[in-house]
Amino acid sequence: MNENILWLEVPAAAPDEDARQAAEARQAQLTKPHGSLGRLEETAIHLAALQGTARPGVERVQITVFAGDHGVVAEGVSAFPQAVTAEMVKNFARGGAAINAAARQIDAQLEVINLGTAHDTGPLKGVKHYDLGPGSANFLQQAAMSEHQLGRALAAGRHAAERARLDHAQLFIGGEMGIGNTTAATALACALLDCEPKQLAGPGTGLDERGIAHKVRVIQAALERHGDHLDSAHEALRRLGGFEIAALAGAYIACAQMGQPVLVDGFISSVAALVAVRLRPGMEAWLLFSHSSAEPGHARVLDALGARPLLALQMRLGEASGAAVAVPLLRMACALHNDMATFAQARVSEQL
Repeated sequence: MNENILWLEVPAAAPDEDARQAAEARQAQLTKPHGSLGRLEETAIHLAALQGTARPGVERVQITVFAGDHGVVAEGVSAFPQAVTAEMVKNFARGGAAINAAARQIDAQLEVINLGTAHDTGPLKGVKHYDLGPGSANFLQQAAMSEHQLGRALAAGRHAAERARLDHAQLFIGGEMGIGNTTAATALACALLDCEPKQLAGPGTGLDERGIAHKVRVIQAALERHGDHLDSAHEALRRLGGFEIAALAGAYIACAQMGQPVLVDGFISSVAALVAVRLRPGMEAWLLFSHSSAEPGHARVLDALGARPLLALQMRLGEASGAAVAVPLLRMACALHNDMATFAQARVSEQL
């Protein structure tokens, strides 16, 4: 393994079982029938174990959006031109995107990282630039990333997770922006799950049936081209992924290593989570899943991760928007867990 990514070998932290048991004991004493709040109870207990406290909270939330372009857009797999990636990075900087509005609503810290776009954005206030190249290469012709680019993308995610930890974030959310990235994520999911492209490919930014069929053909051709080299998650990511997908995977792994809870967004973020779990088995305990995307491949990826998302709102925007929408639900789970009276406090008779 490249020495620059040896950090991936560090094991994930272990959730705090004492805190889990304390949270379970508290739930058993609250003034309600046991299990009556369903998954809200489970979620609060899970967060307690991840945060190492019987009284979890998600008031301090860090959202980091990673942006990068994809060379495979040259094959006509997107309904939008590649220029949109850079234009959306500028929109993030101006505060005009969906995730900006969502972050303001939940009072979350928002960070934007431009890993490499085909069109130069110029310096932007509040945007970190890594300049890994003008997007990934066209994976129908060659590997999407060099080893150096992959290492730097993974490290960008790691650094974002470290900043969140230093800022005492209680929850990390990663988002993505990149025209063509549903094609990359679908190809990567096909390789990791041994699925046919027609089983996972969807409309992405709005392709019609003819466009989806073309996307399927492009992905199939790419899988055939790289087929002899897709036996490891690392190589599958390098050959079929993208800068932002790699950065998300790096962020998730680093969060797990540091004991930082993660709320995963939609399809592309979930594919990055699948990559992370394959690269660093045992880190999946640190992942919570926000919503089930309208993108058809998402259900297969969630199933492979054993994930049960909190919401089903037919969203497919990306940008971490679905995860941001789920934050108030997590806060409600914590409020119910922390603020409800116990039977003893309320002088209410317990179940016989």
